[in-house]
Amino acid sequence: MTEAPDPVALSLPPLVLSLAADLVRRIDDGVRRRGFADLRPAHGYAFVRLAPDGATVGELAEHLDVTKQAASQLVEELVRKGYVERHPHPADARARLIVLTERGRACTRAAEEAAADAVRPWQAELGPARLRELRDGLARLAPSGRLRPLW
Repeated sequence: MTEAPDPVALSLPPLVLSLAADLVRRIDDGVRRRGFADLRPAHGYAFVRLAPDGATVGELAEHLDVTKQAASQLVEELVRKGYVERHPHPADARARLIVLTERGRACTRAAEEAAADAVRPWQAELGPARLRELRDGLARLAPSGRLRPLW
């Protein structure tokens, strides 16, 4: 005989998914209020990979778990909007390095501010110690590696 599912465990997926969706919405709203209304959340996932040192289209495609063609279209859109630019790759003459422009870096700062605003109610509700416990617990459970959009 199989063990009956734990009702507490069963209640977690919809709560976590709902909280994640609300977090994405709040960050997106905050980014838009800060003057970046021409972006959508998927762009933020690309910025995460591009922010440190840039990336090739292939690296970006792998990070986003999309085809190179889809990543190339995303890059072209971001170039047109002034968020990224293509540079010669320092180690591969055949590749181009996609890097954030100053506008792209300003957008990432706006997203960080919006994220801080989005979780401020969590701290008010839970208090600093419980929020830290939540963060530590989630860090133990969360898979490491890329943060990919699901669409």
